[in-house]
Amino acid sequence: MKKTVAKGTARRGFIKKAGAVGIMSLVPAPVRNAAWAAGSDAPEKKEVKIGFIPLTDCSSVVMAFVMEFDRKYGIKIIPSKEASWAAVRDKLVNGELDAAHVLYGLIYGVQMGIGGPKKDMAILMNLNHNGQAVTLSRKLYEKGVKDGASLKALVDREKREYTFAQTFPTGTHAMWIYYWLATYGIHPFNDVKAIVVPPPQMVANMRVGNMDGFCVGEPWNNRAIVDGIGFTAETTQGIWKDHPEKTLGTTAEFVQKYPNTARAMTAAVIDAGRWIDASLSNRRKTAETVADKSYVNTDKEVILARMLGRYDNGIGKSWDDPNTMKFYNDGHVTFPYLSDGMWFMTQHRRWGLLKEDVDYLAIAKKVNRIDLYKEAAVMTKTSLPKDPMRSAKLIDGVVWDGKDPKRYAGSFKIKVA
Repeated sequence: MKKTVAKGTARRGFIKKAGAVGIMSLVPAPVRNAAWAAGSDAPEKKEVKIGFIPLTDCSSVVMAFVMEFDRKYGIKIIPSKEASWAAVRDKLVNGELDAAHVLYGLIYGVQMGIGGPKKDMAILMNLNHNGQAVTLSRKLYEKGVKDGASLKALVDREKREYTFAQTFPTGTHAMWIYYWLATYGIHPFNDVKAIVVPPPQMVANMRVGNMDGFCVGEPWNNRAIVDGIGFTAETTQGIWKDHPEKTLGTTAEFVQKYPNTARAMTAAVIDAGRWIDASLSNRRKTAETVADKSYVNTDKEVILARMLGRYDNGIGKSWDDPNTMKFYNDGHVTFPYLSDGMWFMTQHRRWGLLKEDVDYLAIAKKVNRIDLYKEAAVMTKTSLPKDPMRSAKLIDGVVWDGKDPKRYAGSFKIKVA
């Protein structure tokens, strides 16, 4: 009964705001063509190249360009489709990209020099909450696996090499699948094998039997279901409701050199996220836009279902999820909480990517540019939270609040010693 009420409330909330107007008519021409400000506040760089990976959560960057929210703030966004997160990392570091739709943990990995180049980085805003998933193969389902507990039973019963893919060693998908496996008593390195596969290649690799499961952003989890090769064992919002995910990331050097441009970029993408979340019709238009071959390159319906919160796990369960992918949520999504950045560092420490504890809070304050975000929030009339820290209870019942990150990182039973 409670699910029905939540579903109805969420639907009415969307429908109440729905409008039938076309995309461009929502933004008056004078506003589209006017810069945010003149003089010292004007963007130092008028064109900004923003990289993205073909995933549903690149939507606010794409729509900021398509709807010309960028013009309102005196810049022009040039979206750049990239092949892998490693390519995004390298192009950010060497300056080929001005900014990117990028994994939260990737930015922190570069900041700390984990497994690659070390450079001071900046997170301007968070792009989305929720909307990723853990997908398992149909072959596992045929052996009785439906969830984490039954996967654990199979791994214990039938000894072989089980392979699970994530998209980047320090990234969000790696942390979600490691956390999920460990919750059910499966060590992600000792009991199974972890590999890295770029998001658009996940489904093809599962089809030919290269992996037993993967964690990735949409639409590739739903694509695996539509293609009949996988099923959703868990959504990431089931692991952590309203978890941080992709960010608008850049280098500290770029922010120092072009602070007004960084602020304008942030404002444009905030506006786009607000627009996407405003109605069902806006979400439909977004799905139709990003499905194009220039962006995600898949069927609109594969993106749309989960954009609207209509989930089917591929093995008989369907539900309306009130915690589907969000892009604004009254500013709660877009604010770069310090505790979010700190959490990824605690998991890097848990899994041996960080060899020792660091000053978690100091690094988060350096990377998460709350100062610039606040300026962009004023420009976009976006509300700010009272506290740059937030708390949540994850799937294993453990609460994260950022208060004692060193203790938290060391408290897990399953970890890399």
